[in-house]
Amino acid sequence: MNILLLGSGGREHALSWKLAQSPACTRLYAAPGNPGIAEEAEIVALDVNDHAVVIAFCEAQEIGLVVIGPEAPLVDGLSDSLRAAGVPVFGPSKAAAQLEGSKGFTKDLCQRAGIPTAGYVRTASLEEARAALTRFSAPYVLKADGLAAGKGVVIAATLAEAEAALADMFGGAFGSAGAEVVIEEFMAGEEASFFALTDGTTIIPFGSAQDHKRVGDGDTGPNTGGMGAYSPAPVLTPELQARVMTEIIEPTVATMRADGVPYVGVLYAGLMLTAEGPKLIEYNARFGDPECQVLMMRLESDLVGIMLACAKGELAGVEAQFRDEAALTVVMAAKGYPGTPEKGGTIALNDAEEGGAKVFHAGTAVKDGALVANGGRVLNVTAMGRNVTEAQRLAYEAVETIDFASGFCRRDIGQKEVAREAAAGRPRSG
Repeated sequence: MNILLLGSGGREHALSWKLAQSPACTRLYAAPGNPGIAEEAEIVALDVNDHAVVIAFCEAQEIGLVVIGPEAPLVDGLSDSLRAAGVPVFGPSKAAAQLEGSKGFTKDLCQRAGIPTAGYVRTASLEEARAALTRFSAPYVLKADGLAAGKGVVIAATLAEAEAALADMFGGAFGSAGAEVVIEEFMAGEEASFFALTDGTTIIPFGSAQDHKRVGDGDTGPNTGGMGAYSPAPVLTPELQARVMTEIIEPTVATMRADGVPYVGVLYAGLMLTAEGPKLIEYNARFGDPECQVLMMRLESDLVGIMLACAKGELAGVEAQFRDEAALTVVMAAKGYPGTPEKGGTIALNDAEEGGAKVFHAGTAVKDGALVANGGRVLNVTAMGRNVTEAQRLAYEAVETIDFASGFCRRDIGQKEVAREAAAGRPRSG
């Protein structure tokens, strides 16, 4: 089978790496790709905004499955256009992708379906938002309604900070994503990510992870798209995962189906584990980045088979098998991120992968024969271990072998779980 993968980040490199391993994959194409993806797939020039061009390519190359990596083409309705042309697609329709494309849409769905989440108010103007603040207490959670590359959330410690953040949001700080702002009550607890795959009817669990959103060690500094992750997330116990499925995922899929907008693809639930139980923070309509990288490292099942079953409505009876080991990834970013990153810095991977680690490319390019930084998050250095402690050690050992003078990374990815493993007396690595 010929497969087309759309995207250019670390998530897509991890997906291409796994898709290419499938015996069902005859040829793998990717657009626009990156130097890492180019090791797994044939890079092609396609404008994903031009649906007719993508469809014509699929017809010419007899594409049997399209995998849409990032959220923007999903929200733009590319999957609808492909399905209308008879091309199987892994990814939700434009209407269903509103689960990520509009935080207000998701909050309203949660309210209708009785899904546990934070209390909220949707606002469409600065004046309306300022007035709504009086219904909440500090800290204030402010979210741009639309897509903001994982950076549209502000947690303001004081009323003055909240008012200033609202002025920024409605003033264009997040572009059209901030045309509406959702104000939520602050939820206390530990965050975790849970993934499920669905064909619109059948749902299968697809692993857990914990991300590290803040740019600095100790969870300091501004939010980013993610500075590292590990999987599985032991805080999301089997009992809690069962509750997430019955209280959050299943009602979501059932409500979407009842509304005439069946959801097909991966549901990525960002959760807060509160004293009352798991509550939904938000949904993403695609794999997380960098959570996808650690999930793909652990996945034993054939990814092509699972994705095709989703696309064709044949997920019943399918299971996803994962290795018991832990995987951990460290994001190496360009200086300046999450602001304006310093592009062009040279990178030498050296022997980073000799110890079993895998380096997934995110924002890289090749210039004059040299690998260079070409984005904010540049590399995802990923390793497997018996536990998070060992995976962390191996990942950072690989990081140390890489020459990237204009790059930086957090030094505490997975540290909470490492501390828990030590406290529980689990065998420490090396």
